[in-house]
Amino acid sequence: MDLECIIYHKQEGVAVIRLNRPQVLNAMNKRLWLDMQAALDDARADDGIKVVVVTGEGRAFSTGADLKESKTRSIEDYRDYLVSLQEASRAIIRFEKPTIAAINGYAIGSGYELALACDIRIAAEAAKIGSPEAKVTSSVTGGAFRLVQDLIGPGKARELLFTGEYIDGTEAQRIGLVNRAVPAEELMETVMEMAAKIAANSAFSLKMIKKGLNMAMGETSLEALMDFEVEACLACVSTKERQSSLKEFEDRKKE
Repeated sequence: MDLECIIYHKQEGVAVIRLNRPQVLNAMNKRLWLDMQAALDDARADDGIKVVVVTGEGRAFSTGADLKESKTRSIEDYRDYLVSLQEASRAIIRFEKPTIAAINGYAIGSGYELALACDIRIAAEAAKIGSPEAKVTSSVTGGAFRLVQDLIGPGKARELLFTGEYIDGTEAQRIGLVNRAVPAEELMETVMEMAAKIAANSAFSLKMIKKGLNMAMGETSLEALMDFEVEACLACVSTKERQSSLKEFEDRKKE
């Protein structure tokens, strides 16, 4: 793959996508989104990959849209950019495999929305996270309205979006916006440990669980969701790896 704006590598069932525009704090341009889509397509097609980690190079996760690019866009071009941003968010939200955001520094605007689109968020304690759109006469995209409200509730979501204030990783953990906040020097070790725990599990089970969770977040009725759970469970127990998984589980219980 010819990737200009990300660093992409795979190890032991985990694909790592590192945003790589540190000179502009990983501000997002269209090329970055295209590179990310290419990496996601590769991770999706690789049966050996069970988890995708997204992080940033340097001192930022991402500071959002590249304002230098934004200033020269026509309304039509801006619409095209926003559509590509939405498509990237949808691709991550609907990605069949679990995703983890390793928030190493500033996660602002579109960078914040990228982190929200991931299944799990682990942040450095000093990371700065937030949506400054109200301060720059803009609005959130990437499904952030629903995602942030689902995570922290309508009251806190309104407070953060209306004020445009940033919070650090520690506060983000307290309110449930991130799963865990750790010292910066421990971030990637913590993330990769969690990724390894996920990667040790059945790929098919992970796919079915994530599909069910995404259905639960949508407009799917409780009855339809419960019907899916039955079919997903039956599909899992019908796989070839079922018996070996049961044996491994029983062996661990005897230890």
